[in-house]
Amino acid sequence: MSLNVAVQMDPLETLNIGGDSTFAVMLSALARGHKLWHYRAGDLCYRDGRLTAPARPILKLQRVAGDHFAAGEVKVIDLADDIDVVLMRQDPPFDLAYITATHLLERIQGQTLVVNDPAAVRNAPEKLFVLDYARFMPPTMITRRLEDARSFHELHGEVVVKPLYGNAGSAVFHVGRKDANLAALTELFGQVWREPFMVQAFLPDVSKGDKRIVLIDGKVAGAINRLPKAGEIRSNLAAGGRADATELSPREIEICDALGPDLAARGLLFVGIDVIAGHLTEINVTSPTGIVAIDNFNGTDTPAMIWDAIEAKV
Repeated sequence: MSLNVAVQMDPLETLNIGGDSTFAVMLSALARGHKLWHYRAGDLCYRDGRLTAPARPILKLQRVAGDHFAAGEVKVIDLADDIDVVLMRQDPPFDLAYITATHLLERIQGQTLVVNDPAAVRNAPEKLFVLDYARFMPPTMITRRLEDARSFHELHGEVVVKPLYGNAGSAVFHVGRKDANLAALTELFGQVWREPFMVQAFLPDVSKGDKRIVLIDGKVAGAINRLPKAGEIRSNLAAGGRADATELSPREIEICDALGPDLAARGLLFVGIDVIAGHLTEINVTSPTGIVAIDNFNGTDTPAMIWDAIEAKV
């Protein structure tokens, strides 16, 4: 079965061909005989009931630095009539532009399979959706008020403060027991973002790693343990962390068993969850990463699992 697949993502020119998950998924699609089109989220156009985008056909993909892709001439494609599958893979921030794209893509649901389901993505911001599983989380607060943050800090001694809609470990701060910067940090967050921010009890075992576990259609595909570099608490690979092989603990299996059926039911086909010391911290549904490292360590083929799931649904 050959599919027409439109990939909504950032510029092809900027791809990290060594570790980018979307690149791996696209390579797998071409190997299966699917036809790929690339467009940017900002190119979406809704007019008179039709959703279109100027897109380029992908003629070649390869892991060759400086020559990793070739694309054809731009053509306006109808995402309902011309396309079988849309992969929504642009990077956050999860802002109004991102939310608008989900509203537009929702218009073609029922005619074209959108992965992940756009309505589910819109309703599942990584740091808010996770609250549905608070029993697995570290102590957590969402607030804009310094008084709230200060009382939480006093109770737990050490905390982590982070924006609700950040990504790749950006603007994540560790506030120690005698740290006097909480007031200034709260003020800064209030000036930069209109939204509340998240405060969580600090987990010292983050130095031993932050596991990224990938689930495909609700089933575990694999995991890596991301370790922060010296002097850092952030283990995100984009923030300089490194990946190690790992296995799931009984607690992590319990978390995946609880989440899996819910993710599948919502149409969240490709998801990455983050677990530190047995505590669930995030559920990543917008543009999860990590599958290249997982496959390198485990000898698995996660892109093939993704396409098996997609083809079964189409």
